[in-house]
Amino acid sequence: MPPARRRGGNTAATRSGQSTLSFGSKSRITKPSAAPTTRSQKAKDLEPLVTSLPEKEPVQSASEPEELKDTPTESSQPHVAELAVRQQAQTEIQQPVSEEDQKASKLTERDLTRYWKQEEAKRRGPRVHQNDLTTHEKILRHFDLSSQYGPCIGIARLRRWRRANTLKLNPPIEVLAVLLKESDDAKQRAYIDELLS
Repeated sequence: MPPARRRGGNTAATRSGQSTLSFGSKSRITKPSAAPTTRSQKAKDLEPLVTSLPEKEPVQSASEPEELKDTPTESSQPHVAELAVRQQAQTEIQQPVSEEDQKASKLTERDLTRYWKQEEAKRRGPRVHQNDLTTHEKILRHFDLSSQYGPCIGIARLRRWRRANTLKLNPPIEVLAVLLKESDDAKQRAYIDELLS
């Protein structure tokens, strides 16, 4: 038979001054909270935010004709990262022609298409979301997402290819062929880099 429990005020909780939990119907659990802030206090806290927001234009009435304003969604100035990538691409293009550049310039469109079909064959399913892209863009985006050649953010594609080649990472020569054929500066920036900026 188990020993009888002592009932009374000589428990460890009462000796230490700690309150005990009561699970009866009369127990009420409350949580202390901070004093509620007044409406004027909230208004004072939001005041700096409201003053920094641009003011709204007055609403035109229905009788006035609406004017279509030509406001560009993007600024006309390129992003700082894009300028840096363009500068990197220009310095890479100005470098002397190497042996890899000569091999890449000899590749034809048929070779590039064959390379891309081999890359697609490695996948379980086709890239449905890339149907509207050219083969060149597909090859470049695949190179962007291949992490074994190093990071693609903030670096020109041509510079990334040459760095990977210098480090003996064996980047595909077809990517270099596409980069040399596409002399456009916009193609030098990785698609992921464009999305993140």
